[in-house]
Amino acid sequence: MKKVNKPNILFLCVDQWPGKFLGCAGHSEIETPTIDRIAASGVQFTRAYAETPICIPARRSIMTGTSPRAHGDRIFQPALPMPQGMPTLPQTFRNNGYQANAIGKIHVYPQRNRIGFDDVISYEEGRSNLGSIDDYEIHLAEHGFAGKQNMHGMSQNEFSWTTWHLEDRYHPTNWITLEACRSIKRRDPTRPGFWFVSYNHPHPPLVPLRQYFDRYKNTQITAPNIGSWALKKDRPYPIKLIQKTWDQLSDKKLEDTRRAFYALCTHIDHQIRTIIGTLREEKILDETIIVFCSDHGEMLGEHGLYAKRVMYENSSNIPMIISGTPNEKRLNQGSKDNRLVGLQDIMPTLLDLVNIKIPETCTGISMIQDIKRETLYCEAQEGVTATRMITDCQYKLIWYPAGNRWQMFDLNDDPYEKNDLSNNKTYKKQMINLQDELIKELYGCDKNWLKGNNFIGFKTSNFIPAPDRNLSGQRGLHYPPPKSIDPAIAQGVTNRWEAKDT
Repeated sequence: MKKVNKPNILFLCVDQWPGKFLGCAGHSEIETPTIDRIAASGVQFTRAYAETPICIPARRSIMTGTSPRAHGDRIFQPALPMPQGMPTLPQTFRNNGYQANAIGKIHVYPQRNRIGFDDVISYEEGRSNLGSIDDYEIHLAEHGFAGKQNMHGMSQNEFSWTTWHLEDRYHPTNWITLEACRSIKRRDPTRPGFWFVSYNHPHPPLVPLRQYFDRYKNTQITAPNIGSWALKKDRPYPIKLIQKTWDQLSDKKLEDTRRAFYALCTHIDHQIRTIIGTLREEKILDETIIVFCSDHGEMLGEHGLYAKRVMYENSSNIPMIISGTPNEKRLNQGSKDNRLVGLQDIMPTLLDLVNIKIPETCTGISMIQDIKRETLYCEAQEGVTATRMITDCQYKLIWYPAGNRWQMFDLNDDPYEKNDLSNNKTYKKQMINLQDELIKELYGCDKNWLKGNNFIGFKTSNFIPAPDRNLSGQRGLHYPPPKSIDPAIAQGVTNRWEAKDT
């Protein structure tokens, strides 16, 4: 039998998991023993960010090794295909002799597009209205639960919770793990494997298994951090919007919501053990590089905010852990690296680790090279909700074009971003330096918000919250499947950018 001469890749991706929500990151309440062990055998990148902290744009960066500027999405365009002519992460591995399989949530259009994978066993969270039924839905139907995955009644984008309503084995976390293990066992032994295992949780709906919620029943849950700026009436327009989007929970309800969220995290952590055990039993664990990251974080009540789309640490800072094979000298075992990295850096890093040429289209930087960024730019949304951020690792500058508002935080002295320094004259130099760097990053329609080298933004009308937003993520009975919709309607735009670079 032909010898496999390159290491395997196990890429563990989770959805909406903040970088601080790990035992190895210093969190005193959450239980993540498996991920902590992976970190102890590899490198934990503490300053890792989602360039756009929104599911689909973030995953485009993962799969192309590019920034939002390059791949064309900083909004959330569910029916926007991958850019043509841009090599993907799985395709590049396949072109170099790897078998590449994805299990779980990949968030592409069309949903059955493999984007370079040999095969995809999909869970797209009930988005059959975009044209296909995913494999998890088929699995439930085969066992007599057609269309009943959402009978728990919880929304995809709200912070109510309940425990899982079907048998434990039908929980998507368990199903994804099972399919991942089967994929490993069914591998071609003459080729190295690339397995992208993508869990949909802890993203809502918050539906933990009862035993995992009960693990936190007696845990004293720390209240979220609330900055002084978050209590002022004169808050940036996008922040007002998000604060009004979700109901403000009572202290008790928020405690239980955080318990449910932690429970989903610990459940995933324990299921990862089964995948690692499968690698060990197949005698390929020591030949496998392990990556753990999230597409973005979750505010979970911090500063009165929920979900993502904002540039505060809970939303934009993500876990990023890489554990190499025992002979890999370029990853220092048990170390922490505070260089600025993003999701676009995963593809060049993994290719670098297995000595595969990095495509010229990649804008990311290999995390095992000596080169380090001076700053990292992040962006989300357009129009009145547009938010732009730049950080030099210590200071973070956030710009809201609506109303031309600023925030700046010292992440070393103020990691929970309680004190806004943007109007503090002591930090004027730091703010000007970051503004200069920010101007270099702006493109497309964003240049309309500049006058020369001056930021002017634009005026906003009186704030009127939408009356039905809290119900917009609700799923119904998915049997028969919902009718497909026009992709152009789903994506909301027809071009990748509203304006060309000038």
